[in-house]
Amino acid sequence: MELHMDLGAGKHVLVAGGSRGIGLGIASRLAGAAARLWSVSRSPSPHGEWIQADLATGEGVAAVADRLGGQRLDALLYLGGTWERNAFTAAYAFAHGDRAELERVLAVNLLAPVHLVHALLPELRRSPSPRALFVGSLSGLDNAASREVANSASKFGLRGAAQALRRELPWLAVTVLNPGNVATPEVEADIDAGRFGPQVPIPMDDLAAAIGFALSLSPAAVATEINLAQTGSAVGL
Repeated sequence: MELHMDLGAGKHVLVAGGSRGIGLGIASRLAGAAARLWSVSRSPSPHGEWIQADLATGEGVAAVADRLGGQRLDALLYLGGTWERNAFTAAYAFAHGDRAELERVLAVNLLAPVHLVHALLPELRRSPSPRALFVGSLSGLDNAASREVANSASKFGLRGAAQALRRELPWLAVTVLNPGNVATPEVEADIDAGRFGPQVPIPMDDLAAAIGFALSLSPAAVATEINLAQTGSAVGL
């Protein structure tokens, strides 16, 4: 059974990071099922109602809150992310990074989703079963950090933020989805170019099925974390 076929059916959904990568792949699947879809990104998104915003800035978060003001929001999907230069390749070196790069990674991956939830609390409260889902990483699991310091720190922090939000806001179901490499055009290009080692990335349909599962649960249940490893990977198994 393909759970992703009904992804977000009848719901009002916001996708942060809807112009590329995982966000674009999920937004394309939501476009035919969600009752209303907002796609937030710096560059144009072809799916849903595009909101141009840099969520790493206070102005960007405020722009989203202004656009949605008074609307019902059933699901907030934070699917954007960034990482250091040369991340996940042999060329990465923490010593070669700078303060601006470290702060940008933490701002996009950790601070932005927390600020966005805070800004959209009134809209989430209008839903009978509101949900927030953050895309983390297997690198954010205990004793599984990759070499990328800022990226790993941001993903660990995202899990902590989600745990705290579930306690502080028990009416909001918060899920963290931690995948390995997903078959986005960007990842497939890195594999083809040899920047990543030979591997079979996780199909986008599998990620959509996991998100569909989290969104389809009744108000009595929440999938707190979903770890999605590549077949044969020692991480997360």
